[in-house]
Amino acid sequence: MNDLGQRLQREVREGRHSNLRPRDAATLILVERRAGLPYILMGRRSSRHVFYPGAFVFPGGRVDRADGGAPSIDEAPAATRTRLLRAMKGRPSERRARALPLAALRETFEETGILLGVAGRPDRLPANPDWQAFYSHDVVPALSPLAFIARAITPPKRSRRFDTRFFAAEVDAIAKILPPEQRPTDELSELVWLPIAEARCLSIPNITQTVLDDLDERLQAPGGFKSDCPVPFYYAVHGQFVREFV
Repeated sequence: MNDLGQRLQREVREGRHSNLRPRDAATLILVERRAGLPYILMGRRSSRHVFYPGAFVFPGGRVDRADGGAPSIDEAPAATRTRLLRAMKGRPSERRARALPLAALRETFEETGILLGVAGRPDRLPANPDWQAFYSHDVVPALSPLAFIARAITPPKRSRRFDTRFFAAEVDAIAKILPPEQRPTDELSELVWLPIAEARCLSIPNITQTVLDDLDERLQAPGGFKSDCPVPFYYAVHGQFVREFV
């Protein structure tokens, strides 16, 4: 087992809180090519956060009830929807699967001011104020550019637990970028674009380090991260760190 694997194994065994049911969450890795080298966007979490305070992470957060019904210009590819439904905890549903990439787009907008999609207005405006804020910038989300690249469940006995799906997208999927003063939240600061090798040197959670390795591997594979291939799934069972594929 390498050093990262050992750190993940220790993390599985270090929980001190009462056990919680993981909540669905989603995050987005934006990739920009600069002279052929992939750069990714990360931001520092506020020190006020209970979960990974001060760490650099990808934009993202938990799924809200309204995410599954938010209008979009298209849908995720069938292969992506199938993988999102595979081994889904609780009661699997197409709506829950659909909510995951939409949550990644909404959270990215709220934390970075970046909107992915196409210019336009939805046929109907949802009642949810967070989605109203997204659509107020005349952008409709697009799901087809997002690639599902990893999944991870926070180990037991943590103060927060999430069943997080990691998506990746190229920057050409961006429809609009708001100036910093117009970002809806200040949950992330110090937004930076870095090569993967430099991102590994930041103060990042162990699982983020692992997903960076997965992303790097996908980017070097034929077809890049948009190719349809098994998605690594990380979780703990009986005190042991597990990696399987969905």
